[in-house]
Amino acid sequence: MTAPQRLPGRRIGFVSTRLAGTDGVSLETEKWATVLERQGHICCYFAGECDRPAERSRIVPEAHFRHPAIAAIGNAAFDSDLSAPDLEIFSNPKLAGLPRAVHHRVRPPALSARIRELALYLEAQLYQFIHDFELELLIIENALAIPMNLPLGIALTEFIAETGLPIIAHHHDFAWERQRFTVNCVDDLLRLAFPPALPTIRHVVINSVAAAELSRRVAVTPFIIPNVMDFDHLPSPPDAYTQHLRADLGLLPGEYFILQPTRIVQRKGIEHAIELVKRLGLPARLVISHASGDEGSGYERHLRSFAALLDVPVSFVSGLIGDQRGLTPAGRPVYALADLYPHADLVTYPSALEGFGNAFLEAVYYRRPLVVNNYSIFEVDIKPKGFQVIEFDGYIAEETLQQTRRLFTTPSLAAEMADTNYNLARRHYSYSMLDRRLQTLVADLFGEQTL
Repeated sequence: MTAPQRLPGRRIGFVSTRLAGTDGVSLETEKWATVLERQGHICCYFAGECDRPAERSRIVPEAHFRHPAIAAIGNAAFDSDLSAPDLEIFSNPKLAGLPRAVHHRVRPPALSARIRELALYLEAQLYQFIHDFELELLIIENALAIPMNLPLGIALTEFIAETGLPIIAHHHDFAWERQRFTVNCVDDLLRLAFPPALPTIRHVVINSVAAAELSRRVAVTPFIIPNVMDFDHLPSPPDAYTQHLRADLGLLPGEYFILQPTRIVQRKGIEHAIELVKRLGLPARLVISHASGDEGSGYERHLRSFAALLDVPVSFVSGLIGDQRGLTPAGRPVYALADLYPHADLVTYPSALEGFGNAFLEAVYYRRPLVVNNYSIFEVDIKPKGFQVIEFDGYIAEETLQQTRRLFTTPSLAAEMADTNYNLARRHYSYSMLDRRLQTLVADLFGEQTL
């Protein structure tokens, strides 16, 4: 009896608010697309910003969460301290002369109308996307999980309900995990579309805690596919391009290079990394690779003041880090994030909350020792597999400092930890694992296919 042979691949469309840069959603989408294309599928893209091949992409500006109309809707739906323009745009003339309700709990009719208007427009764009590329399957990247773009979530839900198209909804983080979305005037829409419970959707989450909570809230049974790296292939060694990297990042001769490879947002707990550098009592500099992103600059200002108060050397180098190598307008070298890891003596990951932890996997991939806050997903999903890190639980203890100093003075210990972690990650978080699970998902949607 001959083994079944694979039929030609499917035409698959990825949909998200943004598919560009080094944010976690964009990075994981690229990994999924790489594996799916190795399986013989063809991948196309729909987003408000997209750096994927233009001939296979449909860019719709209103799909981006930073589009002015979308941002105004988000402000009105979730922010209680609205600016005057937002209040004017979404005021309710029907309430003139009547007692005012608390604004951020009551949805003005103008806000409802604007959401519907943009949802209809985006739904039409989705139909066009399907027709233009003759798509058979959509993979929705976080756009049905976190309500950064309310009209897009509504449009996707309506589109899926109307078409019955097979869907994989890849959820990275949910509204109920973010304090900003707790108080709002759109709770009915969140329950409708973030995420929807429709029969043609296969829900995928990145950790077991999210799986349990999604099942409890929405009564669906999700697949669990954690974030991955290509652990089957070793990273390229540093080359001549990075020979001046340490100096370009502000490191002085003899300073330990401690890397914080994340965006500057409050849940990353970067003040713990600053405290660690201060209390080590060693010549060291903290290098923060990314900017604040879409969550404002207040936390960055706090970190700069905190570092100055403790007299801790910190380099904020987002202007020198890009998706790929290049030059700044002033002619300075721009490095990829992958260039930084091999030169770092230690990676700090003091997050209080993570959906999974891309920076954790990246540090393991480049064989760097880690200091990790014991965030819930690390404790539940990652730590039991045997990963070796310097761990702390909400605050920098003296034991944390002692273990870090020992790593710096005992290179063989750091190398042993790095090798152990790499081998564990290759077993649990590799492209091979992703390949098997995506094959299972596609087979679940379309059935096993043989010639």
